[in-house]
Amino acid sequence: MSGIGEALGGNETARRMFEADQASKNLGMRLVEAGPGTATVEMAVGPLMVNGHGIAHGGFVFTLADTAFACACNRDGRGVTVASGADITFVAPVHEGDVLVATAVERVAYGRNGVVDVTVRRGEDVIAEFRGRSRTLNGG
Repeated sequence: MSGIGEALGGNETARRMFEADQASKNLGMRLVEAGPGTATVEMAVGPLMVNGHGIAHGGFVFTLADTAFACACNRDGRGVTVASGADITFVAPVHEGDVLVATAVERVAYGRNGVVDVTVRRGEDVIAEFRGRSRTLNGG
């Protein structure tokens, strides 16, 4: 599977969506796992991701979390689901060479809406907490 390694779990919709996601793949992201309402995505912080303070630009951390969010809320049997909003809290700085892992868990789905929490870690250290709100556009 190009770009995603061995995506584990039972979410073929998320796997196909990630396979077509040029933005995430071009940032070096790898889909580690995708199940119903869950996903884990990994990314190494490269030199082009570092800002003027010598730390990773928060937009890249947000993008990683957003990708895990998208994989968690787009699941088999559900229509196309997109973000209706998201918030992130940065807890610790990220440096070039750090490997980040974003783990997403859908907390609730109601009607065509949902809430997904994503924790971004560097090893055991929490780097950021992200909460995304989703909306299913069709088939929901």
